[in-house]
Amino acid sequence: MNVFDLSVLSSGGAALLIFFLIAVLAFEFVNGFHDTANAVATVIYTHSLQPTVAVVWSGIFNFLGVITGGVGVAMGIVKLLPVNDMMVMPFFESASIIAAVLLAAIIWNLGTWYFGIPSSSSHTMIGALLGVGIVFFWIHGGDGVNWGKAQEIALALLFSPFFGCFAAMFLMWFFAKLIKNKEIFHEPERGKAPPMWIRAILITTCTLVSFFHGSNDGQKGVGLFMIVLMIFLPAQFALHRDFDATGLLTTVNKVEQTVGDAMQKQKSKRKNEAAQEVLEATADLKVLLSQGAQNRPGIRQELQKLNKHLKTTTTVRSFFNHQDREEMKHIADDLAKNYEFAPRWVVLLISLALGLGTMIGWKRIVVTIGEKIGKSHLTYAQGATAELVASATIAMSTIFHAPVSTTHVLSSAVAGTMIAKNGRKNLQKSTLITILSAWILTLPVTILLSGGLYALFRYIFQ
Repeated sequence: MNVFDLSVLSSGGAALLIFFLIAVLAFEFVNGFHDTANAVATVIYTHSLQPTVAVVWSGIFNFLGVITGGVGVAMGIVKLLPVNDMMVMPFFESASIIAAVLLAAIIWNLGTWYFGIPSSSSHTMIGALLGVGIVFFWIHGGDGVNWGKAQEIALALLFSPFFGCFAAMFLMWFFAKLIKNKEIFHEPERGKAPPMWIRAILITTCTLVSFFHGSNDGQKGVGLFMIVLMIFLPAQFALHRDFDATGLLTTVNKVEQTVGDAMQKQKSKRKNEAAQEVLEATADLKVLLSQGAQNRPGIRQELQKLNKHLKTTTTVRSFFNHQDREEMKHIADDLAKNYEFAPRWVVLLISLALGLGTMIGWKRIVVTIGEKIGKSHLTYAQGATAELVASATIAMSTIFHAPVSTTHVLSSAVAGTMIAKNGRKNLQKSTLITILSAWILTLPVTILLSGGLYALFRYIFQ
């Protein structure tokens, strides 16, 4: 079966869609320069693995991380934009939006990579999405940017580097007290591999960072890829390919019946107001479902509305009995599967793009991580500690569906290990200022760049 049908588009539209999908893969390829290089920095810098072996090893575990990581983070990226509104916009509008996001993200990523700055691809993508979302709202109104989701993402991106720094400081202090063999605290000797037990530790931490990087950061590319597909081919990607209108109608009737019965037993006006939102959503959705699957974007929008209100109702104390509450929670999760998905081939393409980017562009960032954050070179213990903290932070973020920056988490963890070794004087201020500047500037620059490009493209092609 074909992955998608281009016959619904004009020849120019089909060519543009293919171009944009390739551009998303190019963004992930550039992302490999930045973020995935962090996973192999310590094993390459400490001569634990040869570069070719390290990047292939990292690529394999990035792939496994994306495959097994679900789509929670990817859908968080999708939810930043009013995709439902964008799916019904004219073709030139869709093309302008996607072109602005991709061009802004690639320009910033390439520029920071060229100067060897560990900039965040996560900040870059999110800033670019926010930029077009803000301008879209300014022009069309509607839902605009999902500021609730944007706030959640911003907090994750802001908090994670500080956590990485302080956690690494503590772990370095703890390891220094616990480990009697001080060989692990030595700097790598040029051209000489460390003892096998140290190599095993460093390879393990590299593997963990690679796997959890794939489970979190790889999903951002998946989310961006799905945005392009949904905006250009809403009839094919607004809902899961296995979507069953008849089966869903039965489920919606079940929700309506259960909520209606619970309302009759309630005297609280507040509780009934919450449930009334569910009943209104089921009524609207039933109208669409009775027509089959003709209006998939419309069904998607009403499904999201129903799911939101149903989840809210399950949190209202003493509204449902225990059995009904658990059943409604399960139904809410099942409803989300109809629109929160990514085809396996999308995940595979993103994984390959990340891995190839790592193999080609890793060297500049490896040098920055290993030699330029601290005044002394990175020791074995510092490399292992930084990657252990980074992998744990990314893993927790993935569990909570929060995108974080591998670059900033690892860079801050390396800085934390440097402080633990010789205090703040052990940091290279010029490098930290450069990294901090990129951290501060990435969001506003990409917001302005993508928003400006969207307005420009829209003016040109309208």
